[in-house]
Amino acid sequence: MGENWEDWAASGLRIVLIVATAWTVRFLVRRAITRLTGRLSREDGERRRNAPLGGLLVNPERRRQRSETIGSVLRSTASVLVLGTAALMILDELGVQLGPLMASAGIAGVAIGFGARSLVADVLSGLFMLLEDQYGVGDTVDVGEATGTVMEIGLRVTTLRGDHGETWYVRNGEIKRVGNLSQGWATAVLEVPVAAEADLDHVRKLIARAGEELARTPPFDELLWEPVEVLGVDAVTAESVVLKATVKTQPGKAPQVERELRWRVKRMLDAAGVPQADPAAGPVASGGPPAPKPASGGPSPAATAAADTAPPQQPPPGPGPAAP
Repeated sequence: MGENWEDWAASGLRIVLIVATAWTVRFLVRRAITRLTGRLSREDGERRRNAPLGGLLVNPERRRQRSETIGSVLRSTASVLVLGTAALMILDELGVQLGPLMASAGIAGVAIGFGARSLVADVLSGLFMLLEDQYGVGDTVDVGEATGTVMEIGLRVTTLRGDHGETWYVRNGEIKRVGNLSQGWATAVLEVPVAAEADLDHVRKLIARAGEELARTPPFDELLWEPVEVLGVDAVTAESVVLKATVKTQPGKAPQVERELRWRVKRMLDAAGVPQADPAAGPVASGGPPAPKPASGGPSPAATAAADTAPPQQPPPGPGPAAP
């Protein structure tokens, strides 16, 4: 009885030592992970601010949520590993055979893996999106099924806010491609239709002047990153010519710049007396002049040509001789 008591006491002390060691290791590992993710987040923010135009692209909420999510995943993984190892050591101290237990756990893991493979795919996709920093909170993204501003990133679901206020919950495993509209810069595109007889060189100067005035006007002086560039003639129709201009803007601000630039160009063209284009004009036929328009109330050229080429109609037969 005394020997059994000593064995139980020694086993109990070893179990207490295992539990204390496991909790200490878990605390230290989780604290180290928290400090590491915080330092990496600060270094990433400083690097982006020191980069050209980086101060405009730094989103504190994005960096905070990204670091918190990655830190949470690492802390949970560390806790499972440490506490799982401690549990196995405690069972071994209690004399439990671990071989059958591990085999049963392996079979259960395979069954769960087959049943929850979509959940595993969602979690892994979300983890790699966070690690690679494909997008973050505040970014405007196009994920195929939906387009909007990222409100929250989770390991399984990404939450988007659409242009009309709707909320999209997109599973990370269903995202096959991501178009981030908030990284780098955006391009505002403007098409200016004018009449065919307009002086294109003069129109080009007016568009460039409107862009210069826009670049000097707050808040567009911070939204425009390059001068307005007139690319040239983009399309030619029977009675109009379309000039195309572009300008590099801050991410997500291209529609706002397009509306303001379009308004200024229209006002400047009206003040200069530039003839406007006819929106009903059709495209020029290649290899010849445009087809003439039919006169009001008269037949069209196609109808006239069809009438000319139609075979003459035979007159109806007259009445036969009268019966006697």
